Amino acid sequence: MTDAPAPRPKLAYHWTQGTGPAIVFLPGYASDMQGSKAVALEAWARANGRAFLRFDYGGCGESEGAFEDQALADWRDDVVAMLDDVVKGPALLVGSSMGGWLMLLAALARPDQVKALVGIAPAPDFTDWGFSEAEKMAILQAGRLERPNPYGPTPTIYTRRFWTSGEANRLTFGSVAFDGPVRLLQGMADPDVPWHRTTHLAQLFRSADVQTLLIKDGDHRLSRDADIALLIRAVEDVLHRL
Repeated sequence: MTDAPAPRPKLAYHWTQGTGPAIVFLPGYASDMQGSKAVALEAWARANGRAFLRFDYGGCGESEGAFEDQALADWRDDVVAMLDDVVKGPALLVGSSMGGWLMLLAALARPDQVKALVGIAPAPDFTDWGFSEAEKMAILQAGRLERPNPYGPTPTIYTRRFWTSGEANRLTFGSVAFDGPVRLLQGMADPDVPWHRTTHLAQLFRSADVQTLLIKDGDHRLSRDADIALLIRAVEDVLHRL
């Protein structure tokens, strides 16, 4: 008899009532729901009477749990739990960086609920292409890797548990079985996600309604006012198609 899986940490979230499909923002790795894109999109949704959800994955931000105990599949399960328990209806997922990987996994897990996707520098399979061979070996041998963090004072930590979960949930080796509208925003000056990976991802969707917007001087975060305006325009576009 196998032991039941441990319950997931209690998640912190902000839910705005409004018309659907609900817009759900998914932050990147080691990020949280207080980022400028999430907050700006929430303000737009509230002003337009749209349902909106932002939340922190387990071990991140205001949610319970220890960050280093989490795996990619755990955070996927957090997204699915939010869809099941809070949204409870049609959803448009907006995923930033690793959140773009999670939005794909959640769309495949809830194909009848997730109606559209907007990715911001989406990073599916980054455990495969985002680490050097030496870094992969260090993760496997030492159990963790610390990298300097260009976005904050403390190093970014990657664990063996997260990395192996990522390798088990790779998606970009074949077609992505999603048929709704997809919009992808990608900076061509992004040092973390090469822009050609996003154009390749666009080709993999089964949907024909896929558009990629390349911002020549855009960085990884795409959080300038002009970038956020493009994000809102992409959200409006897919909502009008639903």
